[in-house]
Amino acid sequence: LQRMRLVSPTQALALLKAGGRVIDVRSREEFAARSLPGATNVPLDELATRVAKVEPDKNAILLLHCLSGARSERARRELTQLGYAQVFNLGSFSRAERILRRAGS
Repeated sequence: LQRMRLVSPTQALALLKAGGRVIDVRSREEFAARSLPGATNVPLDELATRVAKVEPDKNAILLLHCLSGARSERARRELTQLGYAQVFNLGSFSRAERILRRAGS
């Protein structure tokens, strides 16, 4: 298994307060079935071609999640290679949901 670098909940909350954007890298079907409030869907297999349209600012704070955290880790690495400077892995859907719930309270 690839080692995942998950952002800590405390850091994730600070990044959200600083204007971080939540990107869901699951498939369109998964996103349509259930998604987090405010999240933008950019499926992993479309990331390289769509990310510049969704977020052209390579210094923007991007917080990624998927179902388990594995795809979002792959997406984090891919976006870093594309020159995005502030990309963080929230991990699984349920972990991201818990963190976002705390951000809303």
